[in-house]
Amino acid sequence: MREIIFDTETTGLENRNDRVIEIGGIELFNHFPTGNTIHFYINPGDRKVHPDALAVHGITDEFLADKPPFADVAPKIVAFFEGAKWIAHNATFDMGFINAEFARLNLPPVSNDMVIDTLSMARRKHPMGPNTLDALCRRYGIDNSHRTKHGALLDAELLAEVYIEMIGGRQAAFGLTEDERRAEGNADDDAGISDFGKRPRPLVSRLSAEERERHAVMVSSLKSTPIWSKYDDPA
Repeated sequence: MREIIFDTETTGLENRNDRVIEIGGIELFNHFPTGNTIHFYINPGDRKVHPDALAVHGITDEFLADKPPFADVAPKIVAFFEGAKWIAHNATFDMGFINAEFARLNLPPVSNDMVIDTLSMARRKHPMGPNTLDALCRRYGIDNSHRTKHGALLDAELLAEVYIEMIGGRQAAFGLTEDERRAEGNADDDAGISDFGKRPRPLVSRLSAEERERHAVMVSSLKSTPIWSKYDDPA
């Protein structure tokens, strides 16, 4: 299963008028990073970076002046995300901008069933919060000390670690399927796990002969046959 953990930075908060100026993504396969990434800075055309947005990500108009427009990088974005889930923190915000950019190019929108919002996941898992990316990094012991400004690729890398922790992916990935467990077990055993738990040699009883005799007398005094008697070793 392919998933892309991604983040965007924008010129402002309104996707009808503001534009995507950075996108970064990390590919996961079966919840493990593959090492494949995507990262672009994007020229927003005549849209200027709002001062409030600049304070968050630090990306200036001057820096973006020689970067490609969204139309130039859109085919690479579509190809990288093809068939994968889109995973973002507060995905409603990011997907609103991505789909607005796609609409400007007459590209089909990303359907909701292909999107996973880690903020919603975190709120269900940790209802008392806080559930910002920084707070989740602290909760899961993920080092984010190098995050002084928001950046799409850096935030995606941190979110990938948070996401894996939230779903228990590090532990779950080591679980074996039923067929794999059987393959690891006794190849001559048709059931595969039918001998699980049996000792090669029974333990030596710690009961003395006198204790066994006293126990037998007590059992014989019972009005009905005790249920455990059918499990007694006839030997």
